[in-house]
Amino acid sequence: MTDITQNDAIAAETGGSLLSRIAAYKVGPVPLPLYLAIASVVFGASVIGKLPADMIGGFAAIMVLGFLLGEIGGRIPYLKSIGGSAILCLFVPSAMLGYQVMNPATSDAIKAVMKTSNFLYLYIACLVTGSMLGMNRKVLIQGFLKMFVPLAVGTFGAVLAGGLVGMAFGYEFKHTFFFIVMPIVAGGIGEGILPLSLAYADILGTAQPELIASLIPAALIGNVVAIISSGVLKRIGEKKPQYSGNGLLVRTGDDNELLQEMAVEKKIELPLMGAGLLMACTMFILGAFLSPFTGIPGPILMIIGAALLKVSALIPERMETGAHQMYKFMTTNMTFPLLVGLGTLYVPWNDLIAAFTPAYFAICAATVLAMVSSGWFVGKLLKMYEVEAAIVTCCHSGLGGTGDVAILSASNRMGLMPFAQISTRIGGAAMVVLAVFLLKILG
Repeated sequence: MTDITQNDAIAAETGGSLLSRIAAYKVGPVPLPLYLAIASVVFGASVIGKLPADMIGGFAAIMVLGFLLGEIGGRIPYLKSIGGSAILCLFVPSAMLGYQVMNPATSDAIKAVMKTSNFLYLYIACLVTGSMLGMNRKVLIQGFLKMFVPLAVGTFGAVLAGGLVGMAFGYEFKHTFFFIVMPIVAGGIGEGILPLSLAYADILGTAQPELIASLIPAALIGNVVAIISSGVLKRIGEKKPQYSGNGLLVRTGDDNELLQEMAVEKKIELPLMGAGLLMACTMFILGAFLSPFTGIPGPILMIIGAALLKVSALIPERMETGAHQMYKFMTTNMTFPLLVGLGTLYVPWNDLIAAFTPAYFAICAATVLAMVSSGWFVGKLLKMYEVEAAIVTCCHSGLGGTGDVAILSASNRMGLMPFAQISTRIGGAAMVVLAVFLLKILG
């Protein structure tokens, strides 16, 4: 996603003057002198209020910040080993907005591309469709069949661990369960916390805005722990390769052949990429179209539709290639910029800092780590790769699609997006229903 390795090689090999070495250095894919010129134009336009509050200005803002923060996060010692690029891209813009360093023109442009133009869902549609259609059929089928067991065990472990740690710090188990653990595993803000708060308000007779404010910090802190955990899991996989599938979820018996197949890069064909983009948009629209008739969330139907297309081999292989190449383009170029947009809009810095007490953090951390460790050990029993099984389970503690992108980015496992979405959305919806049902009984 950045040219960090390439820059290291440049630093080691490039001779000549200091000026020539600077000119050869890159920020993301852009040579440093050109990047500085582009950043100056974008920043200058924002200062004088001339940065367009639309897709043009929005993409320029998030790409300038994303390339820079991704580069920095990938070079800081220790931080780079635990997903530093994703962490900086998500939280630095949030802090900039919280401390009023980001000017209004920049935040308006980012809001336009992220909310008005719905870039997050375009990104997820490209990832889900492209990764599924580019995935081996055997891996796809076995992955879906096996992933629900570590997800269920991990959720139970998270509830138990969070509740016990809460009691150790003097919290009532009931309060910890409903107001700290549930927001973490509810599937994000839009799909989890908002319906939770609405139901809680109806049952408890409390104002919904007050409940939202009390639920969001747990989800944010849980997501931070999940991102760091994902980065640590990546590092474990690098140090102990026997635990890592390098993006494969299930041990199939012919893993070497599958990894070789994944490593083969087919020639980029621009018309096929256009077809891949159309496929991704169509699958998202199909999910939204069928959702009112089935009662199933649109993103889940998108995943099911893409899986059925792959398993049934109904579309030509070249169209599968196009969708996969579009997926590669998005993950390579747009992951860090997307995280900048998500951090700006969906990570309220002041709420995050206000909730950061040792006891509260310990409960959130225990909840997420219990889920991660459960995914690891249950995945091992089910002949899944421990690193990938733990990461997919970890996504259940993310901020919906926002958290999935950040968590998978920290481990460089974006190909696991379909499984992560299932973990987040189905797991989250199930927990929302369970929480509301139990609160009605317990009052």
